Amino acid sequence: MEPKLHLFFSALCFYLVSAYGNTLRTYIVQLHPHGVTSSSFPTKFLWHLSFLDQTLSSEEDSSSRLLYSYGSAMEGFAALLTETEIELLRGLPDVVAVRPDQLLQLQTTYSYKFLGLSSTTDGAWVKSGFGRGTIIGVLDTGVWPESPSFADQGMPPVPKRWRGMCQEGQNFKATSCNRKLIGARFFIKGHHVSSVPPSENMVDEYISPRDSSGHGTHTSSTAGGVSVPMASVLGNGAGVARGMAPGAHIAVYKVCWFNGCYSSDILAAIDVAIVDGVDVLSLSLGGFPLPLFDDSIAIGSFRAVEHGISVICAAGNNGPIQSSVANIAPWIATIGASTLDRKFPAIVRMGNGEYVYGESLFPGKSLPIAEKELELVYVTGGNSGSEFCFRGSLPKEKVKGKMVVCDRGVNGRAEKGVAVKEAGGAAMILANTEINLEEDSVDAHVLPATEIGYAEAVRLKTYMNTTSHPRARIVFGGTVIGTSRAPEVAQFSARGPNLYDSTILKPDVIAPGVNIIAAWPQNLGPTGLPEDTRRVNFTVMSGTSMACPHVSGIAALIHSAHPGWTPAAIKSAIMTSADASDHRGKPIMDGSKPAAVFAIGAGHVNPNRAIDPGLIYDIKPDEYVIHLCTLGYTRSEIFTITHRNVSCSEKLKMNRGFSLNYPSISVAFKHGVKSKMITRRLTNVGNPNSVYSVQVKPPEGVKVRVKPRRLIFKHINQSLSYRIWVISRKKTQTKKISYAEGQLTWMNAHNSFHRVRSPISVTWK
Repeated sequence: MEPKLHLFFSALCFYLVSAYGNTLRTYIVQLHPHGVTSSSFPTKFLWHLSFLDQTLSSEEDSSSRLLYSYGSAMEGFAALLTETEIELLRGLPDVVAVRPDQLLQLQTTYSYKFLGLSSTTDGAWVKSGFGRGTIIGVLDTGVWPESPSFADQGMPPVPKRWRGMCQEGQNFKATSCNRKLIGARFFIKGHHVSSVPPSENMVDEYISPRDSSGHGTHTSSTAGGVSVPMASVLGNGAGVARGMAPGAHIAVYKVCWFNGCYSSDILAAIDVAIVDGVDVLSLSLGGFPLPLFDDSIAIGSFRAVEHGISVICAAGNNGPIQSSVANIAPWIATIGASTLDRKFPAIVRMGNGEYVYGESLFPGKSLPIAEKELELVYVTGGNSGSEFCFRGSLPKEKVKGKMVVCDRGVNGRAEKGVAVKEAGGAAMILANTEINLEEDSVDAHVLPATEIGYAEAVRLKTYMNTTSHPRARIVFGGTVIGTSRAPEVAQFSARGPNLYDSTILKPDVIAPGVNIIAAWPQNLGPTGLPEDTRRVNFTVMSGTSMACPHVSGIAALIHSAHPGWTPAAIKSAIMTSADASDHRGKPIMDGSKPAAVFAIGAGHVNPNRAIDPGLIYDIKPDEYVIHLCTLGYTRSEIFTITHRNVSCSEKLKMNRGFSLNYPSISVAFKHGVKSKMITRRLTNVGNPNSVYSVQVKPPEGVKVRVKPRRLIFKHINQSLSYRIWVISRKKTQTKKISYAEGQLTWMNAHNSFHRVRSPISVTWK
């Protein structure tokens, strides 16, 4: 990577290391948007620079320390500073907050059909013109512009309101953009001053909007890729590839590099995207949950939402751990991951004639040699990590020409296949452990291979341990659709309850995120490993990173159909129309048990119902501020998040009994409290003269009363309120938390299509 860096960055890096050693790090400095000292300066940039002038020694050029100057996502700047300088800075007037830069991590030929999207029926695609005119901004690893998913044949002209640009850089020209990919920028300063050089075996990074890792190309095409016929991964999953909003425009903001995504770069991209004119922001990145005043994505996205931009974020991949859900701000749509009913069977036939079910995207169906019976070997013992098939851990004399069993975990799934191949192994069985259980993320392995679940792994190893010369062959079955229950919750999908706000249920919804096929760059093989010399236009990936752009695309469809709707209205439509049951009408499963609301939120996305929800729960930005007051946030914390200077005592006095008009309902009973009253406000976006009646399925141990029980809407856009009393019948116990859940649905008396459902979550602390 080093020879490819721009001269400026090489010189900057040398200067920092030689002059300062390790004493400098990046901080984000937030300023008062109407600071009293700002009037002394002709531009905001010079005002921001003045804070460094006051902090640094007189002989130093302050602009050499400044990385970004922010004005839209928040007022402030990112700069390289020492701890001593930070203390001086904190004492200056108009400084609101100082936060260290944070490193965040990244978190389809069929999924549009699975979600019911069709160009021939009167559903979300037809009603929205396929997302025509809407601009989706994607913050990720960049884009491979030559991918057929970003061709602009049949696309409308670039909207006149678009103020973005196509930023040139390494292997990326201004002509790389078109009517589909209308903008591309990159943000590297935070990454560059904070990162160690990449290791030798990593793919070269492009210092430009060009994607070198594939993640951003994959997510962008999932959100808004055009139709590409005859798409497949080495022949598997063949069909027409399409994004959720194939008529929408895409703008790419590259903020993630080889070691992750720095919050200073993310904030800079949100800052620019607001001015550029995007309608939807898609962020398939995050980490663990943070208090909102420490969360740069929450702060930047609040300003975006104030500007009418829907912000869609991944929930994170730290499931099934409780309270692992990230991106928890109530103005963000937080997306968990689910499965499809598409399988790629690659079944192991053991020497005793029994079968073990597995899955793989290796194209073995057309290769007889790939299905050859081989001796089985599982290399254990010692400290080399051979059971995980680390590179260099497998003795050639033990594995040459054999089928090697590798335990899942620690190193990458496809990387294990490279290790087996390098050691002379002929095939691989990737065996889930107790951690992954039956979760089945598939890969286009570099050699004949299949992945098996934990229960099947136990059977396979039992056979091996009780047989003197165990043998097996893999039977590749291609692609099978419709034979399995779906959707189900992905095991890795992050779970609630919300760590910092028990009144807001997170995640909001789930969407397809397992074994998603989408666009892929031509510098990489389908596994994304440098050793993989194969080239494809599409590959498979799994994660809440893949679920997020599905909902970003659906939000774009709704925005195109209802351009006047607020981000809260769009989010409400997605949540209240979501499905609680799978495609067979049975409860969505989470492993072996029905999924809880902390796994699925309001349910699984249903775009054809979301485009016409009947009623919506709308929220004005000022209501989020009142909500933060109810949580006990301080005046300075609320100012940090919202740039609004408010007196919470006055806000709460004027809004007694306030509850945020959120589409889901979450109640926490603590300190002997037995009942809570919640208000909600519904707005009619369906037909005039609509009558709705409420149906309640109360959580266990709880009585729920709703008043009124009927809502009569005479006009479109008319709003009516109702109250919910949630009364605990359960004795609260100390040092114990327990949960119960139910649902509340408003049913249209004359139109069964309009069912406006809210999950109810109750917690006893």
